[in-house]
Amino acid sequence: MAKKAVKYSVVDAFTESAFRGNAAAVCLLEEERDERWLQAVATEFNISETAFLTRIPESHHNLNSLPAASIPRFHLRWFTPVAEVKLCGHATLAAAQTLFSSGMVDAPVIEFETLSGLLTAKKIPPINNTSASNLQKDGFYIELDFPVDPVSEFDCDDTSQISGALGGASIIDIKKTHIGDDLIVVLESGRAVTELQPQFDAIVKCPRRGIIVSGVAPPDSGFDFYSRFFCPKYGINEDPVTGSAHCALASYWSKKLGKCDFNAYQASARGGVLNIHIDEQNQRVLLRGKAVTVMEGCILV
Repeated sequence: MAKKAVKYSVVDAFTESAFRGNAAAVCLLEEERDERWLQAVATEFNISETAFLTRIPESHHNLNSLPAASIPRFHLRWFTPVAEVKLCGHATLAAAQTLFSSGMVDAPVIEFETLSGLLTAKKIPPINNTSASNLQKDGFYIELDFPVDPVSEFDCDDTSQISGALGGASIIDIKKTHIGDDLIVVLESGRAVTELQPQFDAIVKCPRRGIIVSGVAPPDSGFDFYSRFFCPKYGINEDPVTGSAHCALASYWSKKLGKCDFNAYQASARGGVLNIHIDEQNQRVLLRGKAVTVMEGCILV
């Protein structure tokens, strides 16, 4: 028997404008599909991430989840064009936007069962923050509740390989992340982040999965820090906006800047804005942003 067509949306996340932020495909499954099919679909879309959602019946919810019956829950998996990943912020935001805007859920909170545990997405009112004036003040934002990605020292006596891979950038600090298995490379300024010229063939040869580059934002920018993310090993030369990277960046910058709330800008060609709160006591990061649906269709095979 032929399988039913799978509905999908393409959503631009961490932006209020179409064709900005980071695009994710969101596929709504009525039944679980095998991993080869999931990867083939993600490869076909060939964008940073493809998210696959399968509703979990209320009767199957964890009985310790309170109140289970009132919170819709979905299995959520994320695939790049070449591999499955453990955590993805922008595709989770896109998945929540799809569910909220389509009317598939009428609750203000959604739970997702993922490889990184139980995550939540919540509708919140517009963020009233004048320092990020380029954020639209109407409609709703989505707040993601994610785990902190701890950062620790990266033992490396010679940083020339990493500097060369970043076009000769002057490095002032290097850390490693644990959930993402990435490097955080801190440069002297946000301007240095925007101007660096990545050498993707060289980045592939660097340690760990990918490289998160960050620096303090210019004083008049309205942001606390800038970042970019390069992950050619996973088929993504430069990811436009990386929510999961900010689970580590929030941990790093909270210690450097002595604060828990941030406005962050990912300085890719498409650009993206994240409003962030880190809860050090509970080791959680709240990532807040908007998303725009730009395409809808069906997968027929």
